[in-house]
Amino acid sequence: MVQTEFPFTLPVGYVDAAGGMHKEGVMRLATAYDEIIPLKDPRVHANPGYLLIILLSRVVTRLGTLDHINPKMMEGLFAADLAYLQDLYRRINESGGSHVRTQCPHCEKQFSVELSTVGEFGATP
Repeated sequence: MVQTEFPFTLPVGYVDAAGGMHKEGVMRLATAYDEIIPLKDPRVHANPGYLLIILLSRVVTRLGTLDHINPKMMEGLFAADLAYLQDLYRRINESGGSHVRTQCPHCEKQFSVELSTVGEFGATP
């Protein structure tokens, strides 16, 4: 079974208009459509850096108690949280998960290890 959703905890957290803090979220695997459709957006044509904002607003399916994730909300993320989500997006969509194969330098036994960064990142089985 392919894991398609990945829970995460932002390093800083998103502060909404009412001052509420939102740190816990879920990101799903991206589809080809998720990566193609933002390229038609005029904001991306005007500023290619906006591609990340639109892309993340499509694949982050939950953040705290927010009902709807949209590009305007993504614009309000702290830089550390945006970088964290960008890294998470790359890891889960390039390898399909948060685990990488590695090898013990002493016994040379190969094993899988879960990656984590500043924020907490936990995969659900």
